[in-house]
Formats: sequence, structure tokens, C-alpha cells
Amino acid sequence: MLQGMLPVLPTPFTAAGAIDPDAMAGIVDFALACGVDGVVFPGFASEVDELSAAERTALLKVVVNRIAGRVPIVAGASAPTALEAISHCHEALANGIGHVMIQAPKSVGTTTDAVSAFYREIAAAVPGIEIVLQNAPAPRGSDLKPEAILQIVRDNPAITYVKEETLPSGLAISAIAAGKPAHLKGVIGGGGARYLIDEYNRGACGAMPAVELADIHVAMDRAYRGGDIARARDLYMRTLPLLVIQFNFRMAFTKHVLTRRGVLTNQVVRAKVPPMDAQDVAEIDAWLDLCADLMTAEARQPALAGGA
Repeated sequence: MLQGMLPVLPTPFTAAGAIDPDAMAGIVDFALACGVDGVVFPGFASEVDELSAAERTALLKVVVNRIAGRVPIVAGASAPTALEAISHCHEALANGIGHVMIQAPKSVGTTTDAVSAFYREIAAAVPGIEIVLQNAPAPRGSDLKPEAILQIVRDNPAITYVKEETLPSGLAISAIAAGKPAHLKGVIGGGGARYLIDEYNRGACGAMPAVELADIHVAMDRAYRGGDIARARDLYMRTLPLLVIQFNFRMAFTKHVLTRRGVLTNQVVRAKVPPMDAQDVAEIDAWLDLCADLMTAEARQPALAGGA
């Protein structure tokens, strides 16, 4: 069962701009120290569109080796075509990963029949794979309506989870959770945990935010599931200003926070994100200071000794 906090891991780069496998291992160690229930890699927040096939493969192996079966891994397998997505699925299975997250490309269209056929082609080519249907908002995603998602899921037993991140997501999560067929195990929230309480109230089984505040998000999840809604709401209110800023700067924000927390040593990004100036950084740091008591996980420098 995929549930709880399943953060999307960022891709670390060296100062020269190459991928950094050692730093990737450090990010995984940090996520585990935060108590996460699983991890996602690669995803949009991993700058996946900026990675070559070889880089993607190398980093996925680091994640798999470092996790070592301790929590589930969801491998991102979205691609412009079904054939490419199928290739990503086979790579995931070869690495012992049974869950893949796939967003249907716009090239297949947005009709229910076309999107359903896309997922059926993948499932037929990769028996045994469990698919997380990612429903991202436009313009990046297809912005599928709940009725369409439910029909696609009914037509595809391999789809066992839906990640719903259209905005606003609340009504969609409620509709999917209420109408889901037996093989759909859960609905996972999106939106970077900015709407976490509402998503959980509506039946979401987990969330896939970025990783830099994972220890606080895990505490929020545990408080909510333990019935301490007041504590969950307090944690939510204290972190929301940071998540609002994160929405603007995306990977640059994530890497700034991870650098400040000692997980990374630089903030190099390849993706085209808005630049942060000194005032932005000062505001982020001020809010981080106000949440310092909630940041319980410590960065660990990985001792790789010849491999992650």
C-alpha cells in the first residue's frame, strides 16, 4: 500500500552541472531519516526533462541501492509516447520497482477512450506493473475530469492509484474516492502539500510533496492519522508560508533549503525557474528560522566506498 508521505526527490548536480550520485545518496538518507513512507524518482520536481537517459538510469540505481527495500519506490515513467513509457516501466521492474507514475502525454489526446487506450498499451506490454495515473493541471497536464479518470481506471486494472493534482483538487479527490472501483487502492494528493489537510479530509491516502520539509510533513501525517487534527493543522499553518514561496521557485527553493539543512552543498538547477534574489532568500530563511524546532532530521554524509 502506498500511503503517507512519498516525497519526490530532486536531482543534485555538481558545481560544474553534472549529476552528483554521492549527493543523490545523501538526499535518500535524509528522506529516510525524516521517516518517509516511500519516495518518488524521477518526477517533474526531479528536473526529469533535463536528464539524459543515462543520467536518469544512473540516479535511479543510486536511489534503489540506497533505499535497499526499506520503503516503496515509485519510478516516474511519463514519456511522450507509450513505447518510451513502456521502456521506463521495464527499467523500473529490472530495478525491483513495482510502481510507476505515468501522466498521459497530450499527444494521445484528452478523450477518455484515447487516454484509456494509452494506459492499456502500457499494461499489456509490462505485465504486473502497478500504475499511478498522474493527473496534472494544464498546461503541463491534461486536466482530466473525475468522471473521465474513473472510466479510465475502470478500463485499466493496472491503474491502482491516482495522483490528483488539478486545482482545486478537493472535489476531484472526493469524487474519485467515492466512485473508485475495487482495484483502485487509493488517491494521492498533489499540490506540494499546500492543500494537505483538505486532501486528507476528502480521503487521500497520501501525498507527494518535495523533500526539503519531509520531517515536518511526516509529523503532520502522523498527527492526522493518529486523530490529533489540531496538531496537524498547527504544523500545516506553520509550514504553509514556505510552501507558498516554494510554488514560485520550485527546484531552486528545494535546493536552497536542502543546502541550508546541510543535505546539499550547492543549489545548481538545470530547469528554467525564476531566479531568487537576496530579498527572496532572506524571506525564505526567516520562515525557516520560525520552523527550526520542527526540523528534526539531520543530514548525513553518505560513506559510499565505491558505490551507493
